[in-house]
Amino acid sequence: MNVVDFFPRPKHPPAPDHFKNDVVSGKRKKVETLGRADLKKWLVLRVECIRGEVDVTIEVFPAFNYAQDTHTTHLSKSTLQDGGPNHGEMVFKSKSLSLQLSATVDCGDSPEESCPVITFNEESRSSTLGKGVTARFHLKEGQAVSFIFREYGDKKPEQITTAVVDNVQAETQRFWSNWISPSTYRGRWQEVVTRSLFILKLLTYEPTGAIVAAPTFSLPEDIGGGRNWDYRFSWIRDSSFTIYVLLRLGFTEEAEAYTNVIFERIQIAKERGGSLPIMFDIRGHTEIPELELSHLEGYRNSKPVRIGNGAASHTQLDIYGELMDGIYLSNRFGKPVTYDQWLAVREITDYVCTIVKEKDMSIWEVRGEKQNFVYSKIMLWVAIDRALRLAEKRGFPCPQRWEWYRVRDEICEEVMEKGYNKDMEASVQSYEILKPPEKGGLTSAGLVYRYNTAKSDDGVGGSEGAFSLCTFWLVEALTRAGAYDRKCLPQAVSIFENMMSFANHLHVFSEEIARSGEQLGNTSQAFSHLALISAAFRLDRTLGDSTRR
Repeated sequence: MNVVDFFPRPKHPPAPDHFKNDVVSGKRKKVETLGRADLKKWLVLRVECIRGEVDVTIEVFPAFNYAQDTHTTHLSKSTLQDGGPNHGEMVFKSKSLSLQLSATVDCGDSPEESCPVITFNEESRSSTLGKGVTARFHLKEGQAVSFIFREYGDKKPEQITTAVVDNVQAETQRFWSNWISPSTYRGRWQEVVTRSLFILKLLTYEPTGAIVAAPTFSLPEDIGGGRNWDYRFSWIRDSSFTIYVLLRLGFTEEAEAYTNVIFERIQIAKERGGSLPIMFDIRGHTEIPELELSHLEGYRNSKPVRIGNGAASHTQLDIYGELMDGIYLSNRFGKPVTYDQWLAVREITDYVCTIVKEKDMSIWEVRGEKQNFVYSKIMLWVAIDRALRLAEKRGFPCPQRWEWYRVRDEICEEVMEKGYNKDMEASVQSYEILKPPEKGGLTSAGLVYRYNTAKSDDGVGGSEGAFSLCTFWLVEALTRAGAYDRKCLPQAVSIFENMMSFANHLHVFSEEIARSGEQLGNTSQAFSHLALISAAFRLDRTLGDSTRR
């Protein structure tokens, strides 16, 4: 049996020119997008019997507004016109949203009388606030059934036929084929890199260019534990990694749109007196209250289930480094920074110079006391360094140039004095922690942990898995070292190939991996796939250089 699900996309062009230009230029930033007329707001699930015969059961139990709103379920008048059996359509209606479930049968080469008839049966369950439906049917070789879930409104819905679904699927496949064609990656791991690029595109909200960290919420980082967060937002921290990957692999439009998102954040920072919001929703809003849904059990009884994210109010100073690095990379590999944009960069850099002594929660997003995190100090150094480089390369006026140099060098000296452990020959997490790790450090089975949760109090409690991002970063670090010490390259390849074994059957990575090999945390995770692409790109190029020596 083959199962395919997809969101329909018109094959070409990817978007009307005026829509695409508005997104890239940022003209839609204050406009509430009503949606493109050429996009079908459908979710399609196609079930096809490839060989033999198979019994299939479909269950649909919607939970509106996080299972807080009641809904009604009823059979609507069919709009199916296949010329065969007339299959019913179900409508689920809550106070704020109505959804329609339709089905259509492709008989293949079978005679019409042997085609399955899809009958929806209403069922009640104690866990839902309205009835759901089930359907049971039998498929023979070559037969297929497509289910379409779509918004239901006052207007007469488009008629669903097998021919319509086949055409929509073919157009969607052509859209993705056309979209991936500019990719410049032709390396050893092309299949997994291509899949990661697809995932990044799927995580992108086209009207604004924002890329969410993951499309899911409250999938646990520790089964049964409390590390359950909502990742359906966009983090400034992702900016430099995102722009670098998109530009180096040929996706200039997406990179320009994302760069525009960055400069929108700078404008917001200016309005806030220099303080940059660390995250925002897909429409650019920064008010993201964190709520706990106590009525939900959570995945495998992992509570609490959270929506929103309290980290939005955190002080995370490292984001200025990622922001400036993203702008620098955009200027270097993409569209040059304009003079007006440079003035905005200048204001942010002046602000950075005033906060270098402050403590924060950093990339670790601790929920305890603020600390002098080394990563944040280094990224503040990056922020000033990239602004200085940009001024030098473009000849921009820089009235505070020497002050920027002074503060940048001061950060470097402080990090080397307080954040570097000579016994370990490595930087540590914060100025307050200068103890060597347990034997084996932060690696286990070729995977890398952020930190030891048993020894580092991050204010959350519980444990977490190894970080996919950190493991790919280790691969890239070994690869860069391998350019000078060839002994590091085999180790980088080994860790990368080992990491590939932890992906699921679609080459999808979540945020973390358990000791058992199970994926943990929200999925698909943008950071994980950005790091995968970057590691694969760097490793393949270095291996190529190595073989030519």
